[in-house]
Amino acid sequence: MRISPISWTRLGEAERSALLQRPAVSQTVEISEGVATIIEEVRDRGDAALRELTRKYDKADLAHFRVGTREIDASTKQLKQEQLDAIDLAIDNIRRFHEPQRPSDIVVETMPGITCERVTHPLDSVGLYVPAGTAPLPSAAIMLAVPASIAGCPVKILCTPPRPDGTADPAVLVAATRAGVDDIYKIGGAQAIAAMAYGTESVPRVCKIFGPGNAWVTSAKLQVSLDPAGAAIDMPAGPSEVLVIADQEASAEFVASDLLSQAEHGIDSQVVLLTTSTDLAADVVVALEHQLTLLSRASIAAKSLENSRIIIVDDIDTAVAVSNRYAPEHLILQVNKPRELLPALRNAGSIFVGPWSPESAGDYCSGTNHVLPTYGFAQTYSGLGVDQFMRHMTVQELSRQGLQRLGHAITSLADLEGLDGHAAAVRCRLRAG
Repeated sequence: MRISPISWTRLGEAERSALLQRPAVSQTVEISEGVATIIEEVRDRGDAALRELTRKYDKADLAHFRVGTREIDASTKQLKQEQLDAIDLAIDNIRRFHEPQRPSDIVVETMPGITCERVTHPLDSVGLYVPAGTAPLPSAAIMLAVPASIAGCPVKILCTPPRPDGTADPAVLVAATRAGVDDIYKIGGAQAIAAMAYGTESVPRVCKIFGPGNAWVTSAKLQVSLDPAGAAIDMPAGPSEVLVIADQEASAEFVASDLLSQAEHGIDSQVVLLTTSTDLAADVVVALEHQLTLLSRASIAAKSLENSRIIIVDDIDTAVAVSNRYAPEHLILQVNKPRELLPALRNAGSIFVGPWSPESAGDYCSGTNHVLPTYGFAQTYSGLGVDQFMRHMTVQELSRQGLQRLGHAITSLADLEGLDGHAAAVRCRLRAG
């Protein structure tokens, strides 16, 4: 593995665009069609289809999908006290950061006698998905469940794949339960998304589905979100990514560790370094090669690094411009006076300021949410927050005098649009007044 640094100034516009391209997402026709078949089976045959698909994909034979209190109690006993303490600390910090996000109702008198309001309600039911894959993700359970609980969603269910012995990952169960999930189901993959979107004999239908997953899960989320009878979803998802902006004062060891912390997620993850220093770039390459040998997931990280970039820029302003263009999921600032860059940084899922702010902190327990837009969607989407588990409604109330003050403007605009009925609904009231 060796990444060759590339000079940004020597590239033409087409070359720059090609350099910032993400690896192709594995959304083949085969996956899309396979997912559509799974969704249809679950809709048609409910739990029976779930059992067959669970045997096929998870190698587990389950009579019941819902996790009972005995399994949760047993899971708690399997974890060490320091692990339980870490889960509790993460929940506490994430709750502290998310509780102030709860929106307040708004009441405005736009004119005398005319009151407009915006009221907020939690979504009636939400489904949370926590994958297992190559590594269990109790942190994802926390990130999803805490804001759902703060929002006050009446129904909060979670699906996670079973292991071949029929149990779910104990850390995921403990984290989800302590973070406020009501019911947990041992179902994985596209079939879990279908079950939550349409409901089965065991799994309740939900209004909106949240959480990460592989290409099959992502395809399933997109398909059910396009079906009026399906469910809404949180955001478009892609492989994990990080971009680091570093100057000559940055620690090559720190930068390399941040790049590898994302590269180990999966072979389709991408990591990018923007630096003003050719010396730092060379040192980072050496540090990457050394640190890679120390990772248990070295083969995954090495494959990911094949899609990654080290880019030399003339100055920090150029680095900021390139970062905004790329719109990374995670952005790490290892430069002198990093906070001075924040006003100019517009497009990023989450920013990590200074040498002592590794991306790992945000992944687990600093308090921010690690469910973030990827693949450039940070230009238009925000990371997960309490507001995404809520919906807003507007309310208006006009007094007789208020309608009299506003009536002429309403009828004039209605006449302008040729909507006689709109105007008539106002004029009959004005006559009555």
